[in-house]
Amino acid sequence: MISKPVPANSFYHTCRYISNKPGAELLVAEGVRGHDYKLMAEDFQTQQQLKPDKKKACFHSILSFYPGERPSDETMKEIAMKYLKELGIVNTQYAISKHTDKAHLHVHIVANMVNNEGKAISDSWIGLKGKKIAQRLTQEYKLVPALGKNLRLTNMEALSNLEANKYKIYIAISENLPHCQTMEELEKCLLKQGIQTLYKYKSHTQEKQGVSFKVDNISFKGSQVDRKFSLSGLEKILALQQRQVQKQGKEFYQDIGNRLEKTMDMLLNVEQTQGQIPYELTEKALHQKKKKRSQQLSR
Repeated sequence: MISKPVPANSFYHTCRYISNKPGAELLVAEGVRGHDYKLMAEDFQTQQQLKPDKKKACFHSILSFYPGERPSDETMKEIAMKYLKELGIVNTQYAISKHTDKAHLHVHIVANMVNNEGKAISDSWIGLKGKKIAQRLTQEYKLVPALGKNLRLTNMEALSNLEANKYKIYIAISENLPHCQTMEELEKCLLKQGIQTLYKYKSHTQEKQGVSFKVDNISFKGSQVDRKFSLSGLEKILALQQRQVQKQGKEFYQDIGNRLEKTMDMLLNVEQTQGQIPYELTEKALHQKKKKRSQQLSR
C-alpha cells in the first residue's frame, strides 16, 4: 500500500473529484453531508472559517493498494481512519471515498485541518509521516508492500493468480539482480526458482529488443513487472554493477601491489629491519660476496 498526499487548495474541487469520479463510492463521512459534493464542500468551508488564517485547511491523501488486491470496504475504511488518527488528524471533519477507475483499488481521504474546536491541526512533515504510517499499516493488515521484497509480509491469497505470479517474478528479480553482472547470470538464478526468461528479437536478426518472464505458463513483459525491469532497464543496472565490480577489482590489486612493495622495501632495508632478515639477503652480505668474487678473479 502506498500513501500519497495531494496538494489541495480548494474543498470544492477536491470534494467534486472524490465524489463525481466514475465508480466512486463514499465509504464514510464524518461531520459533513456526503450525498452531494457541493454540500460536503460547504460544510468543510464553514468549519474552516473558525480559523480564517489557516489557509491550507484542505487535507487530501490517497491510499493505493497493489493491483489485484481487494480488501473489503470495511477494511479500507478502518485503514483510512487509523491513518488519519496516527497523523494526528482527529476531532475534525473527514470523508473517505473508494475509487475503482484505475487498475489498482484506492481510497481518497479529505479532512479539515481546522478541527471542531476551531484550532489548526499541524501538517509538519505530513508526507513523511504518512509514508511511515502506511508502511506500518501494510504490515498490520498483511497487504502488498509498495516496494516490498518479503513474501512473508504479503497476503498472496488476496491477489489473483495472475497478480500473484507477477509479484513472485518481481521478488525473484529484485533479490537476484544485485548479485548478477550479466543477463545470462540473472537467467540462471531465475530458472532455479522456476522462472523462464524469454527474449523478443528484431526481425531476422539476433538483436534483442525486449524481455519477458514466464512462470506457470503465464508470461509478463519485463516492463509489466516493473518499469525498471525492461530489457534496457536491466542492461543499464547490470552494466553499472559490472563497472563497480571492475573498479573494486582494480582497487584490490592495487592494494595488493602496494602491500607487496612495502613488504619488499621492509625486507631489503637493513636499518629498518635491524637484521631481522637472513644475513645473506642484507646489503653487507651482498657486498662481501661481490668483493670475495673479485679477489678470486684477480689471483
